[in-house]
Amino acid sequence: MKHWYNRYLQIYGKNFDETAYADIITQVRQNLKKLQSDHPVVTVSVIAYNEEKHLLACLWSLSEMKTRYPIEIIGVDNGSQDRTADIYRAVGVPCYTETRHSPGYARSCGLLQARGKYFVNIDSDTLYPSTYADAMVDVMEKNPRVVGVSGTWSYYPDKHHSRMGIFFYTFFRDCYLWLQSFKRPELSVRGMVFVHRTEEARKVGIRTHIIRGEDGALAFGLRQYGKLAFRRDARVRAVTGYGTVGSGSLAGSFWVRVRQSLGNLNHLYTSATEYKDRESNLIKHE
Repeated sequence: MKHWYNRYLQIYGKNFDETAYADIITQVRQNLKKLQSDHPVVTVSVIAYNEEKHLLACLWSLSEMKTRYPIEIIGVDNGSQDRTADIYRAVGVPCYTETRHSPGYARSCGLLQARGKYFVNIDSDTLYPSTYADAMVDVMEKNPRVVGVSGTWSYYPDKHHSRMGIFFYTFFRDCYLWLQSFKRPELSVRGMVFVHRTEEARKVGIRTHIIRGEDGALAFGLRQYGKLAFRRDARVRAVTGYGTVGSGSLAGSFWVRVRQSLGNLNHLYTSATEYKDRESNLIKHE
């Protein structure tokens, strides 16, 4: 069975080779040039740290977006030591360098440079369907009370991970995130599939002292300006690698996460006020 992401997987995970990928680079550059607007409504920000093996495939998927919104696509090189910056230049994506390492610093850099009303977070090791940006932004355009939208994601099958295993893993994971989103929606937000309003995010700011968790902290801060919404359909389902689940089996990873979730069930019963007080105390002692 053919899937929309199959064509991008032919270069996903491989070193950047300008000669071997010349035709793809030309195609991506031409497509991106057509998409770039001088007056964007949507900013698509791609952050990367040593992502030479994944970035071109990610940008290839983004270059084939079907959108009716004026957009800009920008890149943030988080001080990479490989050819990440070369890839941005090869396809003509405006690239900003952030030498302080962490997703928080990289996202903050992109947010500072954004000109669009809406800000689309993109992780460079992830592939996105052509309908992704419009489907996410449409939620906020149709409901002004919504300040941020989180999507969903899956994984590409390989010799270690079967399509059936991926299906069950993502099904049960999504069920847990769905239940969690009723009481504590910010805990179900993931940065690689998070789209939000630019102005409100700048007011909240992005936490930079933590390696992971800046997405949930931002989502929590955005709740003072409006609602968080979720889309879980195929139009927004990104496909990524196995960095967050490890190299073992999906079943093993699933049970590890179940145990972690059971240990954190108190999160579901923590009020927003209690959480805010706890966050304030943490920041004071940093």
